Amino acid sequence: MRDTGVCVRRLCSPDIECLVSPILEPVMISLQVFYEGRVQGVGFRFTVRHIAKGFDVTGWVRNLPDGRVELQATGDEEEVRAFLDQLAQSELHSLIRKQTENKLNEPVAARGFEIRHD
Repeated sequence: MRDTGVCVRRLCSPDIECLVSPILEPVMISLQVFYEGRVQGVGFRFTVRHIAKGFDVTGWVRNLPDGRVELQATGDEEEVRAFLDQLAQSELHSLIRKQTENKLNEPVAARGFEIRHD
């Protein structure tokens, strides 16, 4: 969340310290995550999609020809981080050998959270 510095009730003048909480705007983030390990043929993508239903994120997950799984997700930064933390703490943890994360410049194009087959 980012502090906009604006009084919630718009009662304060700029030169008087406001005692009311400022408006907090969510900081949106889009991430691409690659998972390596025993991540294909074990229900990894279905588990990711199931966990995603508990979070306000959009995105997708897919198998890659090289044996990795790619995940892309967009949402409020705290929500996306909580989603990824939940994945890391789930039963998938024992299947993941390596996780690589990249920030994306554009939001992920998806409706809800999908399993892709491309």
